[in-house]
Amino acid sequence: MAPHATGTYTNGSSAPASAPAPVHPTAARRTAPVVVNSPTSQFSDEFITSKYEYRGAAVVTSLDRIEVTPTVQNFEFQTARKVSKTGFDVNSSSLMMVGLGGNNGTTLCATILANRHNITWRTKEGVQTPNYIGSVLRASTMRLGTDPRTGKDVNIPISDVLPMVHPNDLVLGGWDISSLPLDKAMFRAQVLDYDLQRQVEPYMAEIKPLPSIYYPDYIAANQSERADNLIPGDNKQVHLEQIRADIRAFKAEHGLDKVVVFWTANTERYSDLIEGVNDTAANLLKAIESNHHEVSPSTLFAVAAILEGSPFINGAPQNTFVPGCIALAEEHRAFIGGDDLKSGQTKVKSVLAEFLVNAGIKPLSIASYNHLGNNDGRNLSSQAQFKSKEISKSSVVDDMVDANHLLFKPADKAHGEKKGEHPDHIVVIKYVPAVGDSKRAIDEYYSEIMMGGRNVLNIFNECEDSLLATPLILDLTVLAELLTRVNYRRVGGPNEDKEFQPLYSVLSLLSYMLKAPLVKPGTDVVNSLSRQRSALETFLKACLGLQHEGDLLLDSRVW
Repeated sequence: MAPHATGTYTNGSSAPASAPAPVHPTAARRTAPVVVNSPTSQFSDEFITSKYEYRGAAVVTSLDRIEVTPTVQNFEFQTARKVSKTGFDVNSSSLMMVGLGGNNGTTLCATILANRHNITWRTKEGVQTPNYIGSVLRASTMRLGTDPRTGKDVNIPISDVLPMVHPNDLVLGGWDISSLPLDKAMFRAQVLDYDLQRQVEPYMAEIKPLPSIYYPDYIAANQSERADNLIPGDNKQVHLEQIRADIRAFKAEHGLDKVVVFWTANTERYSDLIEGVNDTAANLLKAIESNHHEVSPSTLFAVAAILEGSPFINGAPQNTFVPGCIALAEEHRAFIGGDDLKSGQTKVKSVLAEFLVNAGIKPLSIASYNHLGNNDGRNLSSQAQFKSKEISKSSVVDDMVDANHLLFKPADKAHGEKKGEHPDHIVVIKYVPAVGDSKRAIDEYYSEIMMGGRNVLNIFNECEDSLLATPLILDLTVLAELLTRVNYRRVGGPNEDKEFQPLYSVLSLLSYMLKAPLVKPGTDVVNSLSRQRSALETFLKACLGLQHEGDLLLDSRVW
């Protein structure tokens, strides 16, 4: 745990600051709650209880008609107002990262520490203030309604809609195969400005990664030189018990109610799905006990978190959540989410592909090229690890294409086709050490337009890879913690629930921040960024007892 702040490290010099710098709006603490004046909402000191009508439509198509029947299911939501207890503040939570000493882990810790201690630093552009820009929860707003006095929209930060953890209050820890304390790991990453690194160094030095597990077959051989901080031996059952013990010890040391475990370590190769090994919860546990080679490090961490009742989020593209792992989470009513942080090129792709298809334009090919020089790029230079990334990046347009049978011919199931017409889609990633964490992404969208015409969109995107990714780790952690405090029950109908119960184990509401969203088995994946965002906003409003208004703005369209 980092030490308490002192005046020495707050103003970009060795002299004490005469006055603290203004807190950036994205890091500010706001205490005014949202209170809904409605019979559908009840607010107590302990809970927000709301009634919500979930409306849909059952559609049956035939040769002569399309028949639509409106549906409605009534729900009650109960959201605990008090966030999980930790050692820093009664209203805070905890994050343990796998890959704590990597670019994302060190950047995240330094950012939180800089915000917690209000450390400013100097660059050639002037004095910089710590912030959480790039965080969906902390730096974006959503429309709550209209002000009846002015008729203007009222937009509030998403983090203010329901009680959420403030990032400054997160207790930080985790594991890494490298033994470097976080100050030295931060210098190695070369992400943050030196003046900032210099000032957060004393705090970062206090954070040391726990020994992790290293199975050379799963990550690139070029990572072996870092692997000097390992849980001894090669017995996976022993490794599982040690990780579980680490989670329990961390909770006990800091007085925590809950820990979120987050995989931000290297991309692994895909695990083979083998009947009798990782297809069921029982088989997966037996496979760990028998030391089976197709149990990956990330799956082992996921199982440990599930068994300890800690939410686990996979921020990398490999198939951590094999069927047996999802089944184990269901059995324990534990929470899981993934896969792969959606920070740059893929986020733009999900927007542009949706724009083109919704505009009636037919993408024929999407070619994506990347090069970067950080350790992520180095690991992805190995073909097996790149394949995991390629799969997560390539699936992002699938649902948008499948939704438009006018442009893209559906699969002919009668003739055994599993996939319909689809744009050619290629992804290339190259390791170029010289550019460091500054990733270059080039995309070409080649599309068909009216009367055989062609349209080409070319995009060049240069971004600081870790500075885009780390705010998403914060969002996923904070949102996962919130969702553990939301219970629901169905009201009325044959499926009525007598008692409140937790949400389903797979937290698909996290999809907005993830390239290859994990969803409930048997349900369709939604990659459309606008639909993912709408689902998140609608759910937050539902927990307040508010119906989602959408953008009809009917009062402006009638007399």
